Amino acid sequence: MQQPQPKMKKKVVTNRSRFTIGILLAFFILTNFWMLSRIQDSPSSSSSSSSSIKLRFLKSNSSTLSLPDQLRKIAKGKKPHKTAYARLLYKAAHALAENQYKSTEPKDLWLEPYHAVASLWQPCADQRVWKPSEGNNGYILVTANGGINQQRVAVCNIVAVARLLNATLVIPTFMFSSVWRDTSQFADIYQEDFFIDYLKPDIRIVKELPKELQSLDLEAIGSVVTDVDIAKEARPSFYLKHILPLLMKNRVVHFVGFGNRLASDPIPYHLQRLRCRCNFHALQFTPKIQATAALLIQRMRQNATHSGILDENLVGPFAKSKGKIKKDFRYLALHLRFEIDMVAHSLCDFGGGEEEKKELQAYREIHFPGLVELNNSTKVPQPERLKAEGLCPLMPEETVLMLAGLGFKRETRMYLAGAHIYGGKSRLDALTTLFPNMVTKEDLLSPSEIEPFLNFSSQLAALDFITCTSSDVFAMTDSGSQLSSLVSGYRVYYGGGKMPTIRPNKRRLADIFMKNDTIEWKVFETRIRKAVRQNKRVFSRPVGRSVYRYPRCSECMCNTQEAVRPPPR
Repeated sequence: MQQPQPKMKKKVVTNRSRFTIGILLAFFILTNFWMLSRIQDSPSSSSSSSSSIKLRFLKSNSSTLSLPDQLRKIAKGKKPHKTAYARLLYKAAHALAENQYKSTEPKDLWLEPYHAVASLWQPCADQRVWKPSEGNNGYILVTANGGINQQRVAVCNIVAVARLLNATLVIPTFMFSSVWRDTSQFADIYQEDFFIDYLKPDIRIVKELPKELQSLDLEAIGSVVTDVDIAKEARPSFYLKHILPLLMKNRVVHFVGFGNRLASDPIPYHLQRLRCRCNFHALQFTPKIQATAALLIQRMRQNATHSGILDENLVGPFAKSKGKIKKDFRYLALHLRFEIDMVAHSLCDFGGGEEEKKELQAYREIHFPGLVELNNSTKVPQPERLKAEGLCPLMPEETVLMLAGLGFKRETRMYLAGAHIYGGKSRLDALTTLFPNMVTKEDLLSPSEIEPFLNFSSQLAALDFITCTSSDVFAMTDSGSQLSSLVSGYRVYYGGGKMPTIRPNKRRLADIFMKNDTIEWKVFETRIRKAVRQNKRVFSRPVGRSVYRYPRCSECMCNTQEAVRPPPR
């Protein structure tokens, strides 16, 4: 009868252990609930640094709902997309709650991790060694297509072609697009006289054709050259062989479209430098754009007394005096490339079910008929495969997880570039819930301040370009975006190795996100930070890549560590 006693004692101990564990688990849940309830406090009621946010016209994103309730409502907008990465979003919310009152962030979060190497590269595309071109072989007209960023590339490419052919360039015009629906011309966006004068030592530029040539029927005489007539990335030899004889015969050639119609390599050394000189020096935005962009920058920095590193280059006389920006006035700019054109063209799945598939297919049939035909005649990889290969644009949910994983605090001020996010405002709920101090130019400007830019998408995009380029950290979600490429290149050229840019490797991120159901937050943070840091390495421009995006090359920048030697002739 004495033998059962040890078993009874063991059972009592086990029950006590379970009771103790239950108490600890309940305490942990209650503690986390308290943290999450605190995270939704508005900045004005918090004693943390977020209470100092006094941005004019900043629309509050705070809510009376607790953060868990807000996360549950993320998928209840007009679009029927399910809550993507719900488990990781909750873990991100916990992490942000725990970090809200910590004063430290990852040490290189706002810094260029390879500053010592990056700072060796200095701008020098303004240096010239040649005589001005007389431009006496004829006149070149160009009507550039696309948005402001594609047009900017076309302008600098045609400048190089004009020099190559010893031609006179007529101020570029911009094609009206049914997509962009903007009537802006060169002088509405850039300082026309400055452009002409700055490039005078390189090429001859005029505002219009001579009167005796204006009556020519260019199409009838075969002087209209479209993108169908020129292969993408055409080499200089093509222009010398096919375009120069036409120019000298008819005295005028009109390029229509001119999207990516000049190769990155091989290009003569000083012709490449001219492209850089055009992009980084000759194209200055109009005072109207500069003044309004300066307002955006000032309000993002809460009217800080000093300007950032690039402000003078971007907004000219509207920049404040140079000085070090205190950490309380820093901001991150985010280009979320998730408009319907990008989403539809990717052929990826974004969680919207059959309605999403039908909507995107209908958009493709109108705007991308060639893609529809290819998709019908060729076996295109499944969306899961495209995702794994890093070929899908980052969703807003993935973007917010990346930023949280990198260690940005909840009160971080963020500027969101672009507009018309696919799925509408509800698709941004994850971003604005976890980072409520995210604003757009529409939030920061009064109706009277933004009114002159309405219906001019290129001018609005110019405001985004300046505000993103001037930011203390710039984050892109798609490396193929023209805006992101030009912004990151400008930051490299003028930044002195002090302007960090987040360039996610979508293939690496896809592998991390696929483990949504099992990965722990600390492991997620470690892997995200490693994947992003690897893309911050400093390297010279790869052969065949754009000098506008990768200006670290001898044609555009000078490496101060290398021995001084004369450039090739």
